[in-house]
Amino acid sequence: MKRILSIVPLLLIPTTALAHPGHGVGFEAGFLHPFTGADHLLAMVGVGLWAAILGGRARMALPATFLTAMAIGGASAVNIGLGAGAVAVEPAILASVILLGAVVALALRAPLGLAVPLVGLFGLAHGAAHGAEMVGNGLAFGAAMLTATALLHAAGLGLGLALNGKIARVFGGVSALAGLALALA
Repeated sequence: MKRILSIVPLLLIPTTALAHPGHGVGFEAGFLHPFTGADHLLAMVGVGLWAAILGGRARMALPATFLTAMAIGGASAVNIGLGAGAVAVEPAILASVILLGAVVALALRAPLGLAVPLVGLFGLAHGAAHGAEMVGNGLAFGAAMLTATALLHAAGLGLGLALNGKIARVFGGVSALAGLALALA
């Protein structure tokens, strides 16, 4: 437990706030971006962990919903200007880290009818923020970001299924605390 909690400061190294590097051009930049900020990394893994906790159809529904909403948010940012400048985007991203961490820590077994829209809202916010920051070939950047996000969801799902519930819950608690630290930074 102490060893797991000792990584909290390491999770915050890539970014002390939501602004962080990694918004380059093309496929490589899009693929690497979700790994360069604690806010993205923790939220993406959190979706997979929560899907593992809920089980059944949630294992596919939560990641698929997040990815779809993220694509819609990114396209909306590029085409109509919805993005990081929108009032609710950055708070929603912080909320995604804190709430996903909390639901994993508490092993909250919410109904799919509540979990799917919540995860969709978080995906929309992440997509809007990233779409607003895309430069160059936005299609390659966006496709790569969706690929990396799907891999992080799969990693969270795999961890959730492989680890005993107590360890997954500790990760959720660490994630929620990291989200609170980001909110206060």
